[in-house]
Amino acid sequence: MRMICWYQAEYEQSFQQLQARFAELDVKLEGHVVEKINSRFLRLNPDMALVLDEDGLSLSASGMKMQPDWCAEIPRLKRASLKSEMIARACQLGEKPTLIDATAGLGHDSLLMAHLGANVRLIERHPILFVLLEYAKAQAERDSFLQATMQRIQLIHADSNCYLNELAQKGEYLDVVYLDPMFPQRDQNQQAIKKQAQVKKQMQLLHMLLPEDGEMDLGDQLLDLAKKIAKRVIVKRPRHAVYLAEQHPDHQWLGDACRFDAYFPKG
Repeated sequence: MRMICWYQAEYEQSFQQLQARFAELDVKLEGHVVEKINSRFLRLNPDMALVLDEDGLSLSASGMKMQPDWCAEIPRLKRASLKSEMIARACQLGEKPTLIDATAGLGHDSLLMAHLGANVRLIERHPILFVLLEYAKAQAERDSFLQATMQRIQLIHADSNCYLNELAQKGEYLDVVYLDPMFPQRDQNQQAIKKQAQVKKQMQLLHMLLPEDGEMDLGDQLLDLAKKIAKRVIVKRPRHAVYLAEQHPDHQWLGDACRFDAYFPKG
């Protein structure tokens, strides 16, 4: 895999460190020094690339840029509680569970769950998104409010299907597996799903980086694998979406825009 990185000259050392890290993940990072990275530059260079500037490490495309900025989530974390968050009830976060988030995305749900007490393994197979998450975690570790939460998050570069299957073969057992598949396009309420998918530019860029390339991205295989290794499997879905892998859940928590489907494979 090859990726371009635009960066300003003062970030040369950071770029070299980034280039070395990507090389470990079999990604060739091609650097281009730019005098100033601003909105005009991004519009004139619409192809997907990484950007290293005063905002840190970002992914850019089509005039937009995004990053999984965990520090920006601090206001939400300060408001969050076990009683107020539906995800906390679904995942029983008050019991401080061992939890795998097998569909990492930007890591914001994992960040919230770790903040509320879970010990989270965050799985991501795409090397670009994985390094963006590593960068976000490194930045968060420097923040005094987030330091304790970061100790409860482990980033793992792996394909979730392979990782969960290996755990099943080893007989490893966890409290919770959390799934939030990115591509519920087969859902019946097509218009509602598409509208939700276009709400945030972050999700638009993620969909460009992670094109739908098969059933694994739909998460269907993950549900059956998760059932083999967890006391409960929690699936986050748009409120009107069909069930993941067409499997009716054992319980549901319903919100305005989304819901949490629960499966209790061990009764």
